[in-house]
Amino acid sequence: MTRLLPLLLLSTGCAPALRSPAELEPSPPRRLALAVAEPRARLVVDGVELAVHDSDPSASKPAVVCLHAIGHGGGDFAAFEAAFASRYRIITVDWPGQGASGPDVQPASARRYEALLAGLMDALKLDRVVLFGNSIGGAAALRFAQAHPERVRALVLCNPGGLDPGGVFARFFIDHLVSRFQRGVAGEARFQDWFADYYADVLLAPEAAGRREAIVAAGYESAPRLVEAWQSFAQPDADLRAGLSRLTMPIFVGWAMKDALVQYGRNRDALEALPHGTLVKFERSGHAPFLEEAAAFNAAVEPFLASLP
Repeated sequence: MTRLLPLLLLSTGCAPALRSPAELEPSPPRRLALAVAEPRARLVVDGVELAVHDSDPSASKPAVVCLHAIGHGGGDFAAFEAAFASRYRIITVDWPGQGASGPDVQPASARRYEALLAGLMDALKLDRVVLFGNSIGGAAALRFAQAHPERVRALVLCNPGGLDPGGVFARFFIDHLVSRFQRGVAGEARFQDWFADYYADVLLAPEAAGRREAIVAAGYESAPRLVEAWQSFAQPDADLRAGLSRLTMPIFVGWAMKDALVQYGRNRDALEALPHGTLVKFERSGHAPFLEEAAAFNAAVEPFLASLP
């Protein structure tokens, strides 16, 4: 049984101890450990300095643009790049305030990230790309594909946001998560242990242990973005199900079956409604199979990419 619900319902005690400013905002930031690989370009999109890594700046190969989960970084896709960079132009980006990217004056949301993705693609003169998105990155990819299907060759999605039917339980779940992330924003000392336990149920597989530790270490720095993103998930425009019928491109879905945040059972109807979808289940993964079962994921997605027109 997942530990997430008990963790969400953990009772509060008396006035909490607080971390020092130096611990909350270390120099250099801990989130740099999650950033896109070197060499990095710095692209300013709508006032935000985005860190971008491009495996093929000469643009001689088909492009795959990789979009990470909230509180992570473009470095999540290192194993995917290692497997496919000889055949594809792998472009990774750090969302604002994450990895090596600069801050944003607008809060984190899939809508905001869709707009930044559009600006990034314009800056790099990209068209007909494969969008590879995980979690909020998957929601941003879905939003962009619904709005600009002519610019998307295919979608690769891992447990994307936007497909859950919502309702009272979802709102309760989101509200409690937001309240816990707000403890990180406030600098409460107990947040660190809670966040470590929380992420033990997000990235489950031993293969992702190093990545999980880096995400937990940057928890205080990520907390404001986590609050913003999870608050956005409760808004009506976070529901992307109505636009699924407009998706004309091939879609590969790699689903982490042990995900307690984006649960397969609650998303199954939407997944079955994808017009051109291929679903592969990863039984040992908690949220990001390309991190947790990299070899199996790469083997599964390879024929899909090779078959694209």
